[in-house]
Amino acid sequence: MTEATLAATSPDEILALFGARDQHLRTIRRLFDVAITHRGGEIKVSGAADSVQQTTRVLERLRQVSRLKGVLSPLDIQEAAAQEGVGDEPIASTRGGVPEVEIRHAGRKVQPRTEGQARYVELIRSHDLTIATGPAGTGKTFLAVATAVESLKAEQIRKIVLVRPAVEAGENLGFLPGDLRAKLNPYLRPLLDALNDMVDFDQARNLMEREVIEVVPLAYMRGRTLNDAFIILDEAQNTTVAQMKMFLTRMGQRSKMVVSGDATQLDLPKGVTSGLADAIRRLGKIKGVGVMKLQNSDIVRHRLVQRIVEAYEQQES
Repeated sequence: MTEATLAATSPDEILALFGARDQHLRTIRRLFDVAITHRGGEIKVSGAADSVQQTTRVLERLRQVSRLKGVLSPLDIQEAAAQEGVGDEPIASTRGGVPEVEIRHAGRKVQPRTEGQARYVELIRSHDLTIATGPAGTGKTFLAVATAVESLKAEQIRKIVLVRPAVEAGENLGFLPGDLRAKLNPYLRPLLDALNDMVDFDQARNLMEREVIEVVPLAYMRGRTLNDAFIILDEAQNTTVAQMKMFLTRMGQRSKMVVSGDATQLDLPKGVTSGLADAIRRLGKIKGVGVMKLQNSDIVRHRLVQRIVEAYEQQES
């Protein structure tokens, strides 16, 4: 048994290294099979000699990263461990093989219900940008919003931004009745529905009034830079290539993005390339970008939904 000691300069540094609810600490312990404790301004690492040396180097790397960024992501932990030849697989907090999303609302616990959904949550947690495709009912939006709310409650981010392109079934905002708020509501309603499953109405309204949670059309994202934010783009198949580029470049420091859509429900004019398909093609191989394709087997709505999707796919093929 070997032991090493690192000096901790401040409580903020400890919080950054260990993560919210000690999530980073648990990951490092598991990866290197060591014990890590903090007491009296010192971090002590104990275990096998090689593991202690590796862990000490990882913690020093992460200390430097946290000083530059202010906060560490699961991907930072993954990359630091990978430099020691450890932890090539995506890192996620799991119990019984299924990642839990730490939200309990009205006695209901949010949890992935299929293997594909579990991989999707793992991908969101371990990547700063996740692009997901799949048919209706696979939880693309619901699980992204749940993970965003979890991050907000854990104070890993300061803001959630839910975004949707205002293009549906050939309609145009100008032809809809009412003021701008009334016109936008039908487009943003699915995001609000997902949010209301995580947070009660009064709390959601309060967070929106304080702009901790924003629900906005894609066009309103131009010119913004979002730091410390969890940004979700829903129905991304209805973005153009230019719109997708504009959206992706809104990402600021310490932010995370999830882009989701269903390529089979395209409402763009004929001949216009979908920004979602284009982004997967361009960005799928970039480090830090995760791509997930959910399948019909991941549909968790009414049992008929999976059969309906399959029937349409058979006809189209």
